[in-house]
Amino acid sequence: MEEEELECPNSSSEKRYFPESLDSSEGNEEGILACEDLELNPFDGLPYSSRYYKLLKEREDLPIWKEKYSFMENLLQSQIVIVSGDTKCGKSSQVPQWCAEYCLSIHYQHGGVVCTQVHKQTVVQLALRVADEMDVNIGHEVGYMIPFENCCTSETILRYCTDDMLQREMMSSPFLGSYGVIILDDIHERSIATDVLLGLLKDVLLARPELKLIINSSPHLISKLSSYYGNVPLIEVKNKYPVEVVYLSGAQKESFESILRLIFEIHHSGEKGDIVVFLACEQDIEKAYEIICQEGSNLNPDLGELVVVPLYPKEKCALFKPNDETEKRCQVYQRRVVLTASSGESLIWSNTVKFVIDVGVERRKVYNPRIRANSLVMQPISRSQAEIRKQILGSSSPGKLFCLYSEEFASEDMRPLKPAEMQEANLTSMVLFMKRIDIAGLGHCDFMNRPGSRVPAGQQAPG
Repeated sequence: MEEEELECPNSSSEKRYFPESLDSSEGNEEGILACEDLELNPFDGLPYSSRYYKLLKEREDLPIWKEKYSFMENLLQSQIVIVSGDTKCGKSSQVPQWCAEYCLSIHYQHGGVVCTQVHKQTVVQLALRVADEMDVNIGHEVGYMIPFENCCTSETILRYCTDDMLQREMMSSPFLGSYGVIILDDIHERSIATDVLLGLLKDVLLARPELKLIINSSPHLISKLSSYYGNVPLIEVKNKYPVEVVYLSGAQKESFESILRLIFEIHHSGEKGDIVVFLACEQDIEKAYEIICQEGSNLNPDLGELVVVPLYPKEKCALFKPNDETEKRCQVYQRRVVLTASSGESLIWSNTVKFVIDVGVERRKVYNPRIRANSLVMQPISRSQAEIRKQILGSSSPGKLFCLYSEEFASEDMRPLKPAEMQEANLTSMVLFMKRIDIAGLGHCDFMNRPGSRVPAGQQAPG
């Protein structure tokens, strides 16, 4: 993937909470004078660039930034910290950097920092963004690991990886001894690998009292996580701006036509801002893409260009993150229409989105153990998924969410939480993994949601 110029969220004079251990001078007069003239980066010993200070100002504008001191205090005093924040509050990029500062302050005596993500795309882009913000080299101080690609060295302080890569690492190093801080992100996705890590790390934490575990979660999972881990510190972050929610109760029966009509109505209104559309499945993305491209060519050019961006969550596609410099050079106003489906929420990295259209249903792959095959099932999304889609708006300016369903549908037909993948998928590979690391059966791992009847025949967990 080509490295883009990375724009990240805001700041000016960053506060460090471990000054005694971050002192890079040797105590001689020349060293002190050099530090006064040019502040040195403690991670590589080089002077900070001007870009570092520019990005630092942007980081300070993130909703999570004001919680830094509280987070660092809790990190020092507790083994587990839960960070609850809306989408785009900055927790995925800032919390790992703060943990790297903590590890530096204790001279990496317990190891470095690893942060998991569910999607390969976010792993790579977060590593690039954070290396830029920390003013260090990607692949050295900051790196990433995804299937078939390892951009890390033995010197890497902070690494991003997919949750299944960290799970795989446990086969050779069950106690993950090379890490002093483990951050589990994207918890709301409820992937099998993340749920397995949540369960196994309970035992690892008992065996390694010096290890720190940080859990980044959306607000709707907090009560479940609190009961799962007990009384642990909680850092809560909120978005700044209000979001207007419009329920279109009559649109559900003809949701596809309603989506197209809404997109063109928004465009004709002249109100600026990009549009994100959550469709039921990838086939709908393809269908909508063709129709909007065809119809868009007939629009009044004075309204600006309608640029359609298909975003497939299951494929290795780019994130939606427009380049500001390209926009400035563009002569004609461009409104982007992003077409995606479930799990596409974490791929939206743009602050230019002002409208979200949500169909409220999804096509899920569910494993049937009786016939030993997967089935595609159309069903309502959960209320927690609907809330995450709403959170795409409101981080940088007010926005509007169009729900193509009624409030009654949301309260009566939608489940409160997204079902764990562990309860719907074929668990053969997970069972083999558990046996590989000498866990005697699923019943010996404290899962947040028990697999139950979807465990493959002959591998049923004990009661």
